[in-house]
Amino acid sequence: MKLGAHESISGGIENAFQRGRDDGCESLQIFTKSERQWSAKPLAPEALDAFRTASKGSGIPLSNVLVHDSYLINLASPDPVKLEKAKAAFVEEIRRCEQLGVRYLVTHPGSHVGSGEDQAIETLVSSYNDCIHRSSGSPVMILLETTAGQGTCMGYRFEQIAGILNGIKDRSRMGVCVDTCHIFAAGYDIRTPEGYEQVMQELDRVIGVKEVRAFHINDSKKELGSRVDRHEEIAEGFIGETAFRCLMNDPRWKDTIGVIETPGEDFAKNLKRLRSYQA
Repeated sequence: MKLGAHESISGGIENAFQRGRDDGCESLQIFTKSERQWSAKPLAPEALDAFRTASKGSGIPLSNVLVHDSYLINLASPDPVKLEKAKAAFVEEIRRCEQLGVRYLVTHPGSHVGSGEDQAIETLVSSYNDCIHRSSGSPVMILLETTAGQGTCMGYRFEQIAGILNGIKDRSRMGVCVDTCHIFAAGYDIRTPEGYEQVMQELDRVIGVKEVRAFHINDSKKELGSRVDRHEEIAEGFIGETAFRCLMNDPRWKDTIGVIETPGEDFAKNLKRLRSYQA
């Protein structure tokens, strides 16, 4: 697995690469702007040049970089005004990825906020199809992230992810990002070798392993099935060491991007721990 971390872009988007190199990253995830704001300054030509130069200097190729979209975007919103605002913001996220030369945009499927899960699936399919149409010709692939199912969040069951993917007209533009903390909190028990393999077989049966382009590798502060999204450092939460040993030695994910989003940002320690599990 191509291991890395979600690094800060403080001081300039290109600075994420040096932080990643210092932490021992082979891959990287970033925000391209504040994840808590709708608007952002356009990416200046000099910033784009600096980003690409930093990638080359760090040894972390752009093909190993993920961008995560804004947490404000909800493409499942039942409110037409809010939904249009979300779609416009999401298309802008796609364009920023394209400008940077980054292929993968990770996104949470959104929340139904009372409309119900079946309606949310329909809204999400329509939203993603519309955003793909608006960004026609873009090489950027949208990765649906599995969620913990907190509140009314969608994407906590593999069937929900599959339901969205199955409605997408241009499947070449869609993939999946699996978060270990999120699936555990959603009720998928990966704590033993047998449990891990059973979950991965279910993932393959329902979604297909070929759809998985990235992992978020995090332990969980909360118990199995809690549906609470709280990350913990590797092997220090309720998931424990065994699941991560299985993940690190699973040939299905040999060439997959895997980034940590552990709290405290001692990424070097957590990446070293994951590598120590590799046979």
